[in-house]
Amino acid sequence: MTLRTFASVAKAKPGDRVAILSPAFAAPAVSEVVHEQAMQRLRDVTGLVPVEFPTTRQLGASAEARGADVTAAFADPTIRAVLATIGGDDQVTVVPHIDADVVAANPKPFLGYSDNTNLHNFLWNLGVPSYYGGSTQVHLGPGPHLDEVHLLSLRAALLDGGVIELTEPGESEDFGIAWTDPRALTEFGAREATEPWIWAGPKAVAEGPTWGGCIEVIDQIALADRMPSVTDLAGTILLLETSEDLPAADEVKRWVRALGERGILGAVAGILVARPPVSELGSVVPSANERTRLRDAQRETIIEQVTRYSPDAVICVGVPFGHTRPQWIIPHGGTVRLDGTTRKVSADYS
Repeated sequence: MTLRTFASVAKAKPGDRVAILSPAFAAPAVSEVVHEQAMQRLRDVTGLVPVEFPTTRQLGASAEARGADVTAAFADPTIRAVLATIGGDDQVTVVPHIDADVVAANPKPFLGYSDNTNLHNFLWNLGVPSYYGGSTQVHLGPGPHLDEVHLLSLRAALLDGGVIELTEPGESEDFGIAWTDPRALTEFGAREATEPWIWAGPKAVAEGPTWGGCIEVIDQIALADRMPSVTDLAGTILLLETSEDLPAADEVKRWVRALGERGILGAVAGILVARPPVSELGSVVPSANERTRLRDAQRETIIEQVTRYSPDAVICVGVPFGHTRPQWIIPHGGTVRLDGTTRKVSADYS
């Protein structure tokens, strides 16, 4: 079996310029103070110089304009990486307006999650690696400081490279304080203790390039007929996470089952599943028992469907990436290793 190969992309160095884009929702327009704190923190912790493009703070920018910004950021030789401010819900309409030839000829790291699954898939199909995670408006700007695991993986993705063992930070929040609340600049949201990751499948090692992201967005990608071939996904590590829309376990079951029917679950070597959000901003937070029940239900249905279609796949559920904080930024197209014998996860950021 020949694994999918990807372009080699050089790391940035302090003083280099990086693009800050809103290829989905322009979150900085909602709270410029959170955005400005994010930009300052990015300068402080990386030494990189953030560069905004025309639609970065523009609410309601057209798909054509946002696609043009993505193309321009990749075309600019002085831009060494591209960071998304946040996700959204319509990036599927932006992808057709990005110049694939320009992007393929100028590969550089892209960081984002959620609706940015569209861009990750676009890059993956071009052989350009990226990093699933990172939102300047969620993980850099709010709170009293950057979470350690986010800072470590942010620097690894942009500057340092290397192989890192992913660890559990021990606490998690589904959402932070509303950006329009002044406390958002100095306080985290309500955090709770986390539980150990759950492993399933054989006690074996699965290692390969990653593909995937937010499962609700993968559904859109499939309907738009932009999925990689099953052959290209052979031997990969599938990344799966759910969004703040909080899909029920039955919905997740249908999506995962469809991946099985398409042949994807049978092709991949392993599956890395994120800790899901189970409460939403502005609503009554479910009780601790109910939050546990919701997470357990999603985990059990994913494991059930994956083992049905791929009994030899190594599965790890509960890793903090995607719609959670603290959050690891995970290579997309880069190598992740799931060691079912030692129950450790490592990621290659080189």
